Amino acid sequence: MNQRVERFTDSLWPMLVALVLLIAGWSAAKYLCAVEDYFVPYPWTVVTAAVRIAPELAAATWLTARAAVCGFVLSTLVGSVIAILFAQFRLLRLGCFPYAVILQTVPIVAIAPLITYTRGPGFESVVLIAFIVSLFPIIANTTAGLTSVPRGLQELFRLNHATRWQQIWKLQTPHAVPNLITGMRTSAGLAVIGAIVGEFFAGNSSRGHGLGFMVPQKMDRLRADEAFAAVAMATLLGIAMFAAVSLLRSTALRRWSQ
Repeated sequence: MNQRVERFTDSLWPMLVALVLLIAGWSAAKYLCAVEDYFVPYPWTVVTAAVRIAPELAAATWLTARAAVCGFVLSTLVGSVIAILFAQFRLLRLGCFPYAVILQTVPIVAIAPLITYTRGPGFESVVLIAFIVSLFPIIANTTAGLTSVPRGLQELFRLNHATRWQQIWKLQTPHAVPNLITGMRTSAGLAVIGAIVGEFFAGNSSRGHGLGFMVPQKMDRLRADEAFAAVAMATLLGIAMFAAVSLLRSTALRRWSQ
């Protein structure tokens, strides 16, 4: 337990130092460049604004978090199934994997307006955008894990007359778990980005609006301090999702090594 605390402390203080330097640089740059508050506020002004609009900020963060988590879970499930199919059928992988790469290469800002136009604004469209953005890392990493099983283990399973399902469940899937979790770490952050972009285009609905809709709304009203507070919450949300998956990774790999 003490070792865990020491490791956490050792990793925490560099981040705190970096945060202090960031705030100091931000404040110095604003002062030296004489930037108006309605463009770039001071850090402490952002904190004050976050406290002032805490209920609105919390509601927007909750809506964005829900969309990001839903998109992330969907991408993990669908991406895992697609990866299993790619690993089992080589021709399918060769024919369809290049199209999966398109998900990573096409800018989401080009796709989001099309989704909004076809499905309309709302929570479902935001989830769909988050799902599309976070899907490819799951497919790519899990496929790599499923197809990189050592040939000796594959031959051993065949010699013992293992069925295809047994090979998938007892050999390939355990071997691909580290790859899957690595893909999940990447997808967790991308899901938040997708949710923010989705809300920018399709985030206003009867359920309220998320952080992606809140930022441009506040900037239009010259409330830069409140807009920066929303950006800070979006950043913290992305860090929280990445940390949650990293914790899952360390727990799963520790049990895996045992």
